[in-house]
Amino acid sequence: MFTKAIPTMLMSPDWLKDGKAGDASAAPLAVRGLTVAYDRRPVLWDVAWDAPARGLVAVVGPNGAGKSTFVKAVLGLVPTVTGEVKVFGRDVRRQRRAVGYVPQRESVDWDFPVSAVEVVAMGRYGRIGWFRPVGRADREAAREALDRVGMSAFADRQIGQLSGGQQQRVFLARALAQDARVYLMDEPFAGVDAATEHAILTVLRDLDRAGRTVICVHHDLGTVRGWFDHVLMLNTRLVAAGPVETTLTDETLKATYGGRMLVG
Repeated sequence: MFTKAIPTMLMSPDWLKDGKAGDASAAPLAVRGLTVAYDRRPVLWDVAWDAPARGLVAVVGPNGAGKSTFVKAVLGLVPTVTGEVKVFGRDVRRQRRAVGYVPQRESVDWDFPVSAVEVVAMGRYGRIGWFRPVGRADREAAREALDRVGMSAFADRQIGQLSGGQQQRVFLARALAQDARVYLMDEPFAGVDAATEHAILTVLRDLDRAGRTVICVHHDLGTVRGWFDHVLMLNTRLVAAGPVETTLTDETLKATYGGRMLVG
């Protein structure tokens, strides 16, 4: 079903509870002691990190380092052994509407009979509630989000008929329609063309300028310096975190990926 692409956190009754805005002076996202294990094997171990208030954040690390698991654990999509996650000082479970999520494209059933604008309108369900009709204002918000990612001409196209890059833009538009304060994106640039890369990066920069927090799992080290302001380096444990220019060094790359890696 297409619903496997919708985070379970969005489908729970808690999502419909609009918690207080939280403490604007607190970190947009604060993680403490986050540990996740699959079949008793640690995938993440005792990760503690505060997201910066401004600037795009790249989450990097080798395959199997726990990058996607980190995002899913923050969102409550996978069980954790230990850990606490807060959004602007309040438990993430009370701040559902404040957090937007763009999943990996591989997690989606693209054959599901739903149009691009209907997918984007799903980002409004936290406001209107499940199984309630999508009103005019929400449809307009969905179409506006599609326009922001250059997909307004494809609003009524079945999602499976779109290219990979177009599908990724639609899911970005769905997150935009939610109008969240913190955005978590799992490899939004993976498998897309240069035009889509540019369109996505433009939207992410716009979100940052609007005061939103944007955190992306990213696999291309060659573009981290040019695209991102901060980096979170994972390999089961947190290796390093901070501004790209001071954190992405030969030493931290070697500690994260092993062997000798040079920063370009």
